[in-house]
Amino acid sequence: MADSMKSALLDSFVEFKEFKNIDRPTLMRVLEDVFRTIIRKKYGSDENFDIIVNTEQGDLEIWRTREVVADSDFVDTNTQIPLSVAQKEDEDLEVEDEYYDRVLIKDFGRRSVLAAGQTLRSRILELQKDELYRKYSERIGDIITGEVYQIWKREMLVLDEEGNELILPRGEQIRSDYYKKGDTIRAIVKRVDLRNNSPRIILSRTDNTFLAKLLELEVPEIFDGIIAIKRIAREPGERAKVAVESFDDRIDPIGACVGMKGSRIHGIVRELRNENIDIINFTNNERLFIQRALTPARVNVVEIMEDAKRVAAYLDPDQVSLAIGKGGVNIRLATKLTGFEIDVYRDVDEQDEEFDIELDEFSDEIDQWVINVLKSIGCDTARSVLNMDRNALIRRSDLEEETIDEIISILTVEFEENQANTSSDEEEDNEAEADTSNE
Repeated sequence: MADSMKSALLDSFVEFKEFKNIDRPTLMRVLEDVFRTIIRKKYGSDENFDIIVNTEQGDLEIWRTREVVADSDFVDTNTQIPLSVAQKEDEDLEVEDEYYDRVLIKDFGRRSVLAAGQTLRSRILELQKDELYRKYSERIGDIITGEVYQIWKREMLVLDEEGNELILPRGEQIRSDYYKKGDTIRAIVKRVDLRNNSPRIILSRTDNTFLAKLLELEVPEIFDGIIAIKRIAREPGERAKVAVESFDDRIDPIGACVGMKGSRIHGIVRELRNENIDIINFTNNERLFIQRALTPARVNVVEIMEDAKRVAAYLDPDQVSLAIGKGGVNIRLATKLTGFEIDVYRDVDEQDEEFDIELDEFSDEIDQWVINVLKSIGCDTARSVLNMDRNALIRRSDLEEETIDEIISILTVEFEENQANTSSDEEEDNEAEADTSNE
């Protein structure tokens, strides 16, 4: 039974090595340590024992070395053997010679062998954890492909090609991600935590590095180092801005990243659930970089307040909503990308300014939450609302058609009244001037 236990232990080690990629020196060291432990328990010392492990054949041999001594000097059965006993095995042996004898597994007893099996399983588990931690610690920031195994409310369990368990938390998933058991999924290794001495591999699809690695896979110039990704800002699943720089003047970094007819960028957009990606040229010129970051809007003037890390960007009225973006996403990303807080202003002449009214002035007629929605899409004055197409207002604000029509009606009436008052004032001024002339 002991021999069968020995074989089973060795078989388990060979199997473990094949599937967990444990190197042979580590394999042999662990197995040797396990048996040296039971040797010390039985004989008190393992210094005169040699353990030979053959992991390929599943075999193990234990040999003990003892010194041949005169029968009258024999005191230690572990390190010495009487001359008379040794010569029964080999007549040529003499005092002070070394005597080698093989120790069989059954000599340790059933209880010791079972204890060795438990120790071996424990060491295998420790090796597995250490190897998994080392492997994925070295792969932080790399894209891995796995299979969705189980879906919970707060996280998803993913298995890699070796069956290792990886965790994709809900917060690291794109909001529009939808997977079911058995689906293939791609993500990056974000970090490796230790919980109760067990590695917990955390994946992410929302990290900026995931987008950077996807670009590296799709764009050979990035992989080769000809084009560098300088900065990334993302709102996963919604929009992203990527600043790139080319180290070769002959290569257009934006064209290289987008590809012929968008061939390179389209695959990434699909992977990120239709996340719109703006590729812009990086520059150390802060004003120019801020202008590019506000793409697709065209910026007229940029005023930088370095001390406050704040920027005032002046645009034509029809460009303000583009600069802000739906729900403010464009200006938030530009802020992340540049590191400056960006304030957007309309670049209008004094005459136009006189005839415009802040939306907050209509709070007695329009609910404040509706005003906030309009301001979030860049419409913070009456003129900006009236200048925008009705269908565009409905689409971008997600307000009901009746609500939009009512707002337009209120603002139009206010403008007509202002214009009427202005015309009346002009007529009075003209009459006054005429009276003065007649006098």
